[in-house]
Amino acid sequence: MTPISSFLLVRRFLRSCVVVCVATLGWVHAQAPSSPAALLAPSGTLRAAINLGNPILARRDPVSGLPVGVSVDLAQQLAHRLGVPLQMVVLDAAGKAVEAVTQDQADIGFFALDPQRAQGVAFTGAYVQIEGSYLVRQDSPLQHNDEVDVTAHRVVVGKGSAYDLFLSRHLKHAQIVRAPTSPQVVDFFLAQQMEVAAGVKQQLEADAQRVPHVRLLPGRFMVIDQAMGLPKARGQAATEWLTQFVQEMKVSGFVAQALVRHRIDGASVAP
Repeated sequence: MTPISSFLLVRRFLRSCVVVCVATLGWVHAQAPSSPAALLAPSGTLRAAINLGNPILARRDPVSGLPVGVSVDLAQQLAHRLGVPLQMVVLDAAGKAVEAVTQDQADIGFFALDPQRAQGVAFTGAYVQIEGSYLVRQDSPLQHNDEVDVTAHRVVVGKGSAYDLFLSRHLKHAQIVRAPTSPQVVDFFLAQQMEVAAGVKQQLEADAQRVPHVRLLPGRFMVIDQAMGLPKARGQAATEWLTQFVQEMKVSGFVAQALVRHRIDGASVAP
């Protein structure tokens, strides 16, 4: 073999190696996982649906008028962790928050776990547990939760709330009547002269202090697991990352501290 032939063979070999290396690098780049920020906030801004209909999760500060609460703290911490700005999509009902996430108008939200919502929302594990209770008039003959589900009773719920979905599945005889939002349940119950109001225990306790001649039935009819959620279309990797974030916020004491900071009674850190 002449020196020129040897040179040509070596050049072909090196050229082949370069092609293989470039192709391999391209494949590795294509297979590399997206960053958490790209998965959870693809627009470059984290859009968080904040539901003011559940005072355990969020409310408006009476001085600043800005949303504050456990869910706001978690959203801020998540945005900080991702290194992106936070945009709060403030809504007055859980159903509207679910709709915002499922229609990709928000990247994350804070919801009660429910199988019906899971059709369009991917959930993390629960970070907080709250109780669902019944409220009646002071002179109501009802004394216990198991007396509610009879044909003569109309139970007022917040439209699209976790307890609306739960009671819609479990009440077999009582009629469910839906108020526009959870904070309006008791006023609607009184104005329409209904028999029972259902809601988050803390909200009903606040209403019982606000309006006369009402009382809560003892105990609870459900425990509501509150979780974070994101559009199901974001995929498994995004869900797993957000699930790990929630777990870290529980283990670190962040959620417990937020409950204390916002003076939230009637809720506890989920196990």
